[in-house]
Amino acid sequence: MKNQQLLIILICLGLSLSSCKSSKIIDRPIDFEQDRIDLSLEYMNERYGLNKETPAIDPKMVVLHWTAIPTLESSFNAFKRSILPQSREAISGASQLNVSSHFLVDRDGTIYRLMPETIMARHVIGLNHVAIGVENVGGTKETPLTDAQLQANIWLVNYLSDKYDIEYVIGHYEYTNFEDHELWLEKDAGYRTEKTDPGKEFMKKVREGTKNRDFKEVPSK
Repeated sequence: MKNQQLLIILICLGLSLSSCKSSKIIDRPIDFEQDRIDLSLEYMNERYGLNKETPAIDPKMVVLHWTAIPTLESSFNAFKRSILPQSREAISGASQLNVSSHFLVDRDGTIYRLMPETIMARHVIGLNHVAIGVENVGGTKETPLTDAQLQANIWLVNYLSDKYDIEYVIGHYEYTNFEDHELWLEKDAGYRTEKTDPGKEFMKKVREGTKNRDFKEVPSK
């Protein structure tokens, strides 16, 4: 319990200090009380076989998403609470831990940090223990991702690769390509969901904008 109380203090401290690191990032933390910490630790143990005292991660990849929700506020509220809402039946059997992401990018390109980059978020099956998640508001037919979001994602990927040993930058739709990779830890062979976000064209442009980083190629199936 003392370790988890210390983690809460460190999370709060990290959020307060991280805003000094870049004027392009606005800190807007989601709920991260004891219940979310406990659920995160349970998730890491049951899904990945990782028995840890804190839900800390060593980032090796950045995963880009879209929320398929048209507004910033509705997107933020989808991640805010610790417990998964009843509407997410397709993934509720795996855990009651709510989905989340480290960053949320609004349609005008504003970047919000929702949680510390080195704490696990639930956003990609099999890879959460090494993945920083970036969600983009929108992604529907009526609210396609914008050029401002594209430029913000390129900037954010570069920013994160300066801070961490990032090996891969992938679209959410590419996560199953890692099923036989050493980074893949999901123990349930039947736990998969089909994804298309954030779109192949968006990923192509992000890769063009970050090609100087020499990220590793996504494994082929």
